[in-house]
Formats: sequence, structure tokens, C-alpha cells
Amino acid sequence: MIQDKGKIKLTNWEIVSVNPNDKLWDWKDLFCFWGVSIQSIIGFSLITSLYLAYDLNFLIVLISCILGSFLVYIFATLIGKPSQLHGIPFPVFLRISMGVNGARYVSLFRGIVGIFMFGIQTYFLSKSIGYLIRISLHVLDSTFLDQDLFLIFFLQMNIIDWFSLIIAIAFQFFLFTKGHSFNKFLINFSAIIIYLGLILFLSIIVSGYSNDLFNSFENILVYENIFYKENLIPILTMTGTIFAYFSILIVNFGDFSRYVKNNKELNKGNLSLLINLIIFSIFSVLIVLGADIILEKNSIDVERILTNPTDIIGKFDNISLSVVVLFFILFASASTNLIANYVPTQNTLLNFLPNKLNLKSSGIIIALLAFIIAAFWQSLLSQIGILSFIDTAASLFGPIFGIVIIDYYFLKNGKIVNKDIFSSLSHSTYYYSGGWHIKAIYALFIGFVFSSSTIWNMNLSFLQSYSWFVGALISSVVYYLLANR
Repeated sequence: MIQDKGKIKLTNWEIVSVNPNDKLWDWKDLFCFWGVSIQSIIGFSLITSLYLAYDLNFLIVLISCILGSFLVYIFATLIGKPSQLHGIPFPVFLRISMGVNGARYVSLFRGIVGIFMFGIQTYFLSKSIGYLIRISLHVLDSTFLDQDLFLIFFLQMNIIDWFSLIIAIAFQFFLFTKGHSFNKFLINFSAIIIYLGLILFLSIIVSGYSNDLFNSFENILVYENIFYKENLIPILTMTGTIFAYFSILIVNFGDFSRYVKNNKELNKGNLSLLINLIIFSIFSVLIVLGADIILEKNSIDVERILTNPTDIIGKFDNISLSVVVLFFILFASASTNLIANYVPTQNTLLNFLPNKLNLKSSGIIIALLAFIIAAFWQSLLSQIGILSFIDTAASLFGPIFGIVIIDYYFLKNGKIVNKDIFSSLSHSTYYYSGGWHIKAIYALFIGFVFSSSTIWNMNLSFLQSYSWFVGALISSVVYYLLANR
């Protein structure tokens, strides 16, 4: 491709349009994809915490989960369809509305959030590895961990913690840099194995405490008063919370939908999120209730019902069970990290420097930055409000979504000039003004001001769960008005 002198090459083998023969994903693969997206420690804790927050009113929370997942279905399908049809990842699709240069820098915010979250998730993944190492050493020699070597801490981590972190980074780098086909296998394998793990864990509980568990579950199935007006606010709040959990993943869903066979499979596959959330909700609640029953029966003092799987197994004096559950947590954490953080960040980097990076080199950058973030997480980053920074950066995703949807469906009528997506020639369709579409940038900024204000303005904090919607609505309206002038 001939480019203007001095212009950056926009093509890269990893982000070009997918060959139709390589579009092999069907609804079953998407079922596993959405399964993995919720099968994390955070997802487990979130779901069960919602039930506890609303006095274990099962139906109220379940209705909210269904509504939230249905919203995710709608928006994921809207943004996933263009990538499925044209075979392009999200950062490349962004070029159509933001301009070829604008897309490079705007999508970088997704990469920044992804790197931070990848590092934080890796830290918690390394904790599970650390638990496994400590259990192994304790089995070999119960006094081994009492040595002075393990009492030396740097950045609030001892030698086992540092070793575990290195393993966590290396483990993910090894798995994630093998290419898309292996990623697909990993996603499918993880989703299935985690559900098998949940079945195993629940069966252990049911085998000994089935009557108690049945009675507890029966007590939380509150049928009366679910349609009272006072339940409207809790339902709306929880619906927003469920949607917010998936909101970061929605904007870059095209990174995966580009591999789906056709639109029919895309629609069916995305609808499976609802099924996944229902199944996972039931499993999560039953496991939490069952674990609480067992702990109470064994006279183990727990101040409140535990919702974190790691905390739950930490209360059980069962090494075999702990090891098995920790292995499941490892798979869940790694696979979630892959789809929510690694792949989106990698595509962002490849789009930013398409002629300089590949799968390996971009993976090295992500791994190194993630290692630094994970290393400083406990001692520094968790203390300085870094999550507020991440939330603020993520508040761009709603405005981005609003702009690309309005642009593709209403202004461009679903048509793309394929040859110009990868062209930096000044007369190409998506070059706009110096590679930037100024109207889209204006709309993005205005939407960001409104969406981020729900985070930083205490008077608007009641809208924080819906900041994504606020940003998307404002930016889409502003962009439509500007683009039609």
C-alpha cells in the first residue's frame, strides 16, 4: 500500500480483516466467552454480595440480573455486528468515526485501563499461586514456613509472594501469546472446567447438608412484595450495577465478535449471557449459603457470610479441597484476564504502533507493565485511589460507544470503505482533518464530562451505576447534531 511520505503504516497482520474461512466461532463459543466473563472472583463476590445487600431476596436480585444482562445483550450485539461483518477489531472499527489517528489515541484509554486491570488481576491471581505454594511447603514440612527467610518483606511481599507473581506473569504470557486459536480453546476449556468445579463444590455441600441447604434456599425465595413500588429503586440500582460490571467489556466486544461465523450465531451467542448469569447466580448463592451452614455446624466463628471464594476455603481445614478450588480460581482469573484486559490491550497497542509491534512484543510490554503494577499494588497503588483513576478513564467508554453506534448505523448506514480503513493517505475517507475527526472528538469530550461527573460530583453519585448510559446518550446526541451541520 502506498502511503504519504512520513505517514504511519496502518496495517498489521493481527488487526487486518479476518478471512471468512477463519470465522469459526459459533453460539457455543460465545456461551463460553460470556461464561468466562462472569466466572471470576470479582463476579462471584459481586453476585453474592447483591443478594446479601438486599436481604437475600432472591427474586429481586435475579430480576435485576436478567434486566442487566439483557441490556448487555442489546449493546454488545450492536457494537459486535460491524466487527463480525467486516472482520475488524474494535480499535480499527474506531477509525471510521474518530479518524485513523484519532482512533490510535482514543483507543489508548482502553489500553491504559486494560493494563492497570491486568496488573491488579494478576496480583490476585498470584495470591492463589502463593496459597498453593504455602500449602505444598506446609505438607512437606510444617515448620518450613517459620524460617526467617519468609519473614523478610519488600513492598509488603515476601519471597513466596514475589515468586508467585513471577509465575503468574510468566504463566499468562505463555498462554496468551500463542494466538487466537489457542485463546479460543482456553476460553472454552476454562468456562467448562469452572462450571464443573462449581458443580463439584456444590455437590460436596449437598452431600452432607442437603436439608439445611434446601431450607435456607427456600427462605430466600421471597415471592411476595416483589412488584411493590419500593422495590423499583433496588431493581434499577442492581440492574445498573450488573451492567456496569460488563460495561468495560462491551466497548471492545468486536475484538472477539470478528471471529463469529454470522450474525445469527452472534445473536444466539450473546443471548447466552442471560443463561450464564442465571446459572452462575444460583450456583454462587447456593455455595455461599452452603459454606455458611458448614462453618456454623463446625462452630467456626464467622462474623458475616463470606462472599469471596478464597476467604471461604480459607476457613475450611481441608487441604485437598483448598488445592482443588485454588486451581479453579487460577483458571477463572486467567481466562477473565484474557478477555477483559489482555486481548483488548494488545489490540490497542497493535493499532497504536501497527508497524512496530506483533503478538510477542506487545505481550512483553503488557507483561512488564502489569508486573510493575502488581508489584506496587498492595504497598502503594491500592492506597492512592488508583481505582478512581481507572473508573474515570473507563467513563470514556460510554461516550465512545455512543459515537461509534450513531456514526455506523445512522450516519454511514452500515457501510464501510474497506480500503480506506487501513490508509493514511490524506484524501482517504477516514483521514478527516490530519487523521482526526474533530466533531467526534468534541462529542467525546462533552460526553466524558457528563459521565465522569457522576464519579467525582457527590450530588450525582446516585447516577454512578449509570454513568456509561449518561455518557453514551450525551455523546451520541451531540455527535449526531454536529455531524449533520
